Amino acid sequence: MEMKPTFFQKHPLLKDLLSLGLFVACVVVGTMILNAFVFRSYNVVGSSMENTLQNNDRIIVNRLPVTWAHFLGEEYVPERGEIIVFANGEASGPLTCDVPSGVADQYIIKRVIAFPGERVVVKDGKLTVYNEEHPEGFSPDDETRVDENNGPKAETSGEVDMIVPEGELFVAGDNREGSHSFDSRSGLGTIPYCRIIGPAVLRIYPFDQIRTF
Repeated sequence: MEMKPTFFQKHPLLKDLLSLGLFVACVVVGTMILNAFVFRSYNVVGSSMENTLQNNDRIIVNRLPVTWAHFLGEEYVPERGEIIVFANGEASGPLTCDVPSGVADQYIIKRVIAFPGERVVVKDGKLTVYNEEHPEGFSPDDETRVDENNGPKAETSGEVDMIVPEGELFVAGDNREGSHSFDSRSGLGTIPYCRIIGPAVLRIYPFDQIRTF
């Protein structure tokens, strides 16, 4: 008994086109899921994180801990000293959890300095954090400054004396001398947990300077 060819057997080119279209759609959807929930990549712009990160460095940000925290109905809380990427707010107003469109430098990278309830003081070029464990104050940079080319620079400009509000973080760039870093010391304000994209985990470019964080 002779079998009639199927539609796709009669039109093999159409079958190939549909297969290609399905493959492309799966790649696009998979990329969107990875970008939203697993990891993202960003280019570093400017000198605010020197010497740890340089202008045009390419980094990978881990979204998994943020995704998991939100799945549990909690806010993601980074560790002190971690380098994080977060969504910027409008410079003219208070930060909220709504990410405004059309904002220059929509995503910012800084280092976590202090948590809610802690007092942050910047004076005479030094940054000091006070809390219940350290009522006399301590330098959060001591554990993150590897050497003069890796970690926060020794000099911190500005005059600050503040208590970090509930649900927010005090952040700063590693290059804090002068006006190199726009951060919690200098007009950016403290950052709500809900704006955190995730911690930086890997520098993938330049290729000769690949490293983890």
